[in-house]
Amino acid sequence: MCRALLYLGQPVALDDLLFRPDSALVKQSYMPKMLHLLNLAGFGMRAWDAASHEPDKPFAYASDSIPVFDRNLKGLAEKIRARCLLAHVRGVPYNTKVEIATQNVHPFQFLGVPLVLAHNGDLARFAEMKPLLLPHLRAELAAQIRGTTDSEWIYALIVSRLKDPGARPSAEELHEAVAHALRILREVRAKLGIALASPVNLFITDGTQLAAVRYTFDFGCYPQDPAEFLPGHLNYYTLWVTLGRDYGLHDGEWKMIGGSENADSVLVASEPLTRDVSAWVEVPEYAMLHATLRRNGQPAITLRALN
Repeated sequence: MCRALLYLGQPVALDDLLFRPDSALVKQSYMPKMLHLLNLAGFGMRAWDAASHEPDKPFAYASDSIPVFDRNLKGLAEKIRARCLLAHVRGVPYNTKVEIATQNVHPFQFLGVPLVLAHNGDLARFAEMKPLLLPHLRAELAAQIRGTTDSEWIYALIVSRLKDPGARPSAEELHEAVAHALRILREVRAKLGIALASPVNLFITDGTQLAAVRYTFDFGCYPQDPAEFLPGHLNYYTLWVTLGRDYGLHDGEWKMIGGSENADSVLVASEPLTRDVSAWVEVPEYAMLHATLRRNGQPAITLRALN
């Protein structure tokens, strides 16, 4: 499985999310505490800094190398403070057909589209699905698909559903686009007779809002061929959220403080970044969590069901 995190709130050093905490995202790539699978197929991120040139345009970074050895990433993380971050470490099962390349590194963002997406999971028999998915994509967006991942196609499906892919969607429009994309995937799987566990945890943002989806198709259904079995699918892929303020190192421990009633920041991750998990809440299965910041700086959180 892959690992990802979303952050929205007061500016925070990327180092304090990616490298320094007890279970920082980069540490999860080689020393996870949940779903013990290695994630060694690359790292990517988008980070928004209000003080930077063209603040609506995020910092973008992608590498197919192992992030713990990436000195460029570490150097950037120590210097950049972001108000919004989507970061992802890619994990793939060992298979000669899997392509480890920069164009397959998450998150995905098409030219002129504010929305960015990363995916934790995989769609069984995805190669068979492509011809049936193509009619559901806007031609100008399908032309921008560069990699070989199912994740980029999921992104293209969601963005194709937006009224104006070049504008930031409302929470309602984003939820509808995600639900529509999942419905298309479900229908295509049914036409092809695909009934195998396929996790689709999604991490979505445009720099001003975030959405996190916890979902899987046909959980508990596994292939008969042991060579196609993925041990990670025995468990429902995890997704956690914490609210608070002044995220950082407090009394020797990394954590959010202040409680949800005084929150000014939201942090979502595949697994908690900190040793103290008491302030983290697991996102429900088959749901989309959405967060934005009100004018007073406090987060507005909604949770919507996904069929």
